[in-house]
Amino acid sequence: MLERRVNLDGRAATAEVPRITVGGLRMAALDLEATADFMIEATDQSHRIGRPLYLTSANGEVLARCSTEPQTERLFRAADLINADGQPLVAASKLQSWFPLPERVATTDLFHVVAHKAEAAGRTFYMFGASEAENEAAVKRVQNLYPKLRIVGHSHGYLRGEALRAKVEEINALAPDFLWVALGVPNEQAFVEEYTPLLTNVGVIKTSGGLFNFLSGSRARAPQWMQRLGLEWAWRTWLEPRRLFWRYLTTNPRAIYLLFSRNRALNR
Repeated sequence: MLERRVNLDGRAATAEVPRITVGGLRMAALDLEATADFMIEATDQSHRIGRPLYLTSANGEVLARCSTEPQTERLFRAADLINADGQPLVAASKLQSWFPLPERVATTDLFHVVAHKAEAAGRTFYMFGASEAENEAAVKRVQNLYPKLRIVGHSHGYLRGEALRAKVEEINALAPDFLWVALGVPNEQAFVEEYTPLLTNVGVIKTSGGLFNFLSGSRARAPQWMQRLGLEWAWRTWLEPRRLFWRYLTTNPRAIYLLFSRNRALNR
């Protein structure tokens, strides 16, 4: 996909959304409720643009990776909307801008707000990603929480080649309003770039990281006080030290530098 600044369809569809540059990326200055409302409105047939809107999220790790990985940065800059999924981003914006980010928009929270609104509006979901067991467990829990929500399909994310292409064609035929893609950064962003041309019947694609692990219950979220202080990374490191210790050791210092050197006030 083209970078948003030269993607005229995406720019027009999100023109009314205020943005602020935080850590080098342009973030939507919307709270959780307003983001969910925007997503519901974007899936209305009168607002479709002939391709799915591409929404993703950024935290400190993403900022650090975008600053050192040109391919990852390009994939994020192609997004129609980027949400701030990190409390440090919100805090930095409040220290440096007259128009800060109103609050953190964590995908794990956003999913539930959108699901509640989608029940009322008759919108449909497709859940793609994670392992087969995690995907099944996540879908089952969502169905229990939102019995009126129409989940038109779901699949694990371990597909490649022709099997993946066939699954994409199946998803497009099902025409979900929302496609939640949980493959991890930057795989899910690369999936959007490659397969958006084949998903013309989808309303919104939202990249989702580890969302399905939280929905399934296999991974616990940090206590609220840690989330408010921007310490969810520490909680995750405590739970998965072998996988995450080195990652955060290398990305956190760079993210802090970016948060205080690459910010700008309100822009479109």
